[in-house]
Amino acid sequence: MIKLRFVHSLLFFTAICFFLPKIAARGGHSDYIQPGDGNASFHGTARHLFAQEEKRPSVELTRGYMTNADLEKAMKDFTKRCSKISRLYSIGKSVNGFALWVIEISDKPGEIEAEPAFKYIGNVHGDEPVGRELLLRLANWICDNYEKDPLAKLIVENVHLHILPSLNPDGFSVRRRNNANNVDLNRDFPDQFFPINEDLSLRQPETTAIMNWLREIRFTASATLHGGALVANFPWDGTEDKRKYYYGCPDDQTFRFLARLYSKSHRNMSFSIEFEDGITNGASWYPIYGGMQDWNYIHGGCFELTLEISDNKWPRASELPTIWEYNRKSMLKLVASLVKFFSIRPNPYALQVKAHQAYADYHRLLEPGKIYEVTASSPGYKPKTTSVWLGENAVTADFILIPEASYGGKLLRSSCDCSYGQPLLLTRFFTETNNGITFALVVVVAFLFFLLQRRVRSNLWKQRQSSRRSTTV
Repeated sequence: MIKLRFVHSLLFFTAICFFLPKIAARGGHSDYIQPGDGNASFHGTARHLFAQEEKRPSVELTRGYMTNADLEKAMKDFTKRCSKISRLYSIGKSVNGFALWVIEISDKPGEIEAEPAFKYIGNVHGDEPVGRELLLRLANWICDNYEKDPLAKLIVENVHLHILPSLNPDGFSVRRRNNANNVDLNRDFPDQFFPINEDLSLRQPETTAIMNWLREIRFTASATLHGGALVANFPWDGTEDKRKYYYGCPDDQTFRFLARLYSKSHRNMSFSIEFEDGITNGASWYPIYGGMQDWNYIHGGCFELTLEISDNKWPRASELPTIWEYNRKSMLKLVASLVKFFSIRPNPYALQVKAHQAYADYHRLLEPGKIYEVTASSPGYKPKTTSVWLGENAVTADFILIPEASYGGKLLRSSCDCSYGQPLLLTRFFTETNNGITFALVVVVAFLFFLLQRRVRSNLWKQRQSSRRSTTV
């Protein structure tokens, strides 16, 4: 009888656990709408999808983590210690006025170069603080090793790495997921499928800071660090009908390549039982809307991954060194991939390139192992196309475009905006064409003048010789 009761209790407990909703790291609760609810309302905005709050970590658990003041001081100390390869700047402020500090790491920080830019963002959710700790460790590791480690040196000399350790300092300070206005920042961006988050008056200052940041800097790739699972997530994050299934973006193979690169370099992410190879398509895991990842790709042409780097959202601080070692190689290789791997493929997003006075550079991450056609074009110039074989290393394609002549015979001047029929990686498109043509014309005129002068002298000499012969006779 006792055994029978035990079996009944066990079955009852198992049934309860089976029907309990799963807690998912990207959202805490899924946006996934069950089949048959395709016409379900979004309640006007994605901000209200997460009314439930998870239990806050205890104060005891937070010991050993940097406070917001500690983090700011550590970042300022870092840029003083590593001033040759770094600078510190802010992209805005949180609701409560905390500065959103960013460290840029490069051999020429703050300068415009024909090099790709990568950004890491941590602490998007206030109760997921591991990312902010790891990002500062990453910066310090690069500073300590760039003169002796080939990978660190490659990053410093060839990439502009931007690190934002905490996007949500307000949420962190109270150990809560959302920001000070109780808004989930990873649901606050405009969405491609549904008209949500379009009201500028409701947009959070942290969200606005990210959007303005992407308008100022052309990031090639990006990753946000989250907690609560162990997987590399890639677009799309949502589906058109709100259902749960694999929904890949136009660059799906490239995103899978990047996600695998991170997962395979991680100590144990690729051994996941739940996710094959330790990677997942966002919509296949569970759809979300208003997320940062898809917005980056659509509006910034930035290839962003959502990296779940710890099963435990808020592990004890004593575990941080181990988590760092598990992720260190992955974090470095993902940044280095900007100058190691790419492919070229038509992409409907972000084809407009802002040109510098000397050049316009466009960097594109794509899958290696194929031949691609690359076209460079600009208003007022004749387009040029070339074929590129993409091996295991990055390739540079340089273009010098020839201005088109107008009906009046004058050269058409283009603005500093250059658009590409097909995107390309590590491409420097030089707009110094007018100077080159002018120089060539000067050389040609000078050469013709030299020939003319030589001919005149020759004729004069012949005339003198003819005159002497006449006198002798």
